[in-house]
Amino acid sequence: MLSIAGTDPTGGAGLQADLKAIAALDGYGMGVVTALVAQNTHGVRSVHVPDPTFLRAQLDAVSDDVVVDAVKIGMLGTAEVVRTVTAWLREHRPPVVVVDPVMVATSGDRLLDPSAATAMGDLFALADLVTPNRAELTELAVLAGASGTIDRTTTDRTPTDRALLVARRWDVLVLAKGGHDDGPTADDVLVAPDGTTRTFTAPRVDTTNTHGTGCSLSSAIATLAADAGDWELAVGGAKTWLTAALRGSDALHVGTGNGPVDHGAAARAARPPVVWTDRWWDDVAATLDEVLACDFLVALRDGTLDEDVFAGYLAQDLHYLRAYERHLARLADVSAGSASTSWAAAAQGCADEARDLHHRRLAGSHAEDPVHPTCAGYLAHLQEAADSGSAAVLAAAVLPCFRVYAWVGTRLGQAPEGHPFADWLGAYGDPGFAAASAEATAIVEELAAAADPDERGRMTRAFRRSTEWEAAFFRMPTEAAAAESEAAEEPA
Repeated sequence: MLSIAGTDPTGGAGLQADLKAIAALDGYGMGVVTALVAQNTHGVRSVHVPDPTFLRAQLDAVSDDVVVDAVKIGMLGTAEVVRTVTAWLREHRPPVVVVDPVMVATSGDRLLDPSAATAMGDLFALADLVTPNRAELTELAVLAGASGTIDRTTTDRTPTDRALLVARRWDVLVLAKGGHDDGPTADDVLVAPDGTTRTFTAPRVDTTNTHGTGCSLSSAIATLAADAGDWELAVGGAKTWLTAALRGSDALHVGTGNGPVDHGAAARAARPPVVWTDRWWDDVAATLDEVLACDFLVALRDGTLDEDVFAGYLAQDLHYLRAYERHLARLADVSAGSASTSWAAAAQGCADEARDLHHRRLAGSHAEDPVHPTCAGYLAHLQEAADSGSAAVLAAAVLPCFRVYAWVGTRLGQAPEGHPFADWLGAYGDPGFAAASAEATAIVEELAAAADPDERGRMTRAFRRSTEWEAAFFRMPTEAAAAESEAAEEPA
């Protein structure tokens, strides 16, 4: 899809809007600039038209290298520019040509000089479809009516009548757009040279954000026509897409005048909602791979892990659980409803696990071990999240302990009878723990969805760092044992 058009630095109209529309409808957009326009949502401030030889150089650069399936032609500005585009089109006419005769912008600014309007006739003769708005349609009807035999002020001629005159004059389809009319619906009429018509109706969207609607619609039609091979199908599909874009426009908050439409509204509505915790989980995939491959878990799964190394791990995990329980209790205090209940239950689960697994397993062995630097680093990270002033950040920081352990428990599977670490494997492979992990994930997901980008970013980083600490924690026991062994072997 090639757009030949002027620019809009605010992105709502012209070439920028064309490319957005093309991309939204699954086309590959290319652009040739006809004019540099200083404009915003309030109107046009100035227009700079480059030398037409440079315009032709742009056009040739595209057609010398790329097969163009469709072209949409927008703002041309001057008669010389019109003639340059027309000459190129005679030599390189693609299967689909849509001309949006940009004479007057939505803001009321005139974008085509009178001599250029006259020169447009030769261009229309090469087009498949012309998409004027009401004001432009009147001017085109005057041009088509041989020296202005149609009075511009005549009210007894309907837009369809005027469109038919244009269609017959240049043997082209004309879409008489009804976006500027009144009434509950916006009706666009596709008029053929033989007089046949088809009306495309959509609910009128009550918004002032209509900047660039003509550019966007014509580009959408050209894109769909190149794919479907049928003009009625293309117009209907483009109108449905534009209606969604208009409905989404008020949420954009671009500019303080007539804002643009939301080109991505339809595609966004068709996509599943963002699940932030899933995105975070995907983000730490490489770290998770390291977790499963670490020597500690491999030996634990195989049942070959040294009991003393496991006891050293439990001693550090006990230090961790005491702090973790406090953070979960804090989340319970600052949360409400079911979230508070869930965090409180998780805090109690820490106490139960420490009693039933850690204290029983340790039974005096390693019970007085000091906090290892890795454990201390993890706890400092959690405390930093707790001190951040954001319960959401703390919730994101504690979540990896749920997610990683439940994931590890599932991956390691059920322990066979007589496995020396069956109690540990059973605790984290238990469906009840998986359910608790899922519950914590749902709470954090709700917090992430409600957060602003700054807080959500801090949540993301807290989750990522906690996952990295989880990996370090699983590496810690065997690394510590290896360091102790090397120290013991050193000569006194």
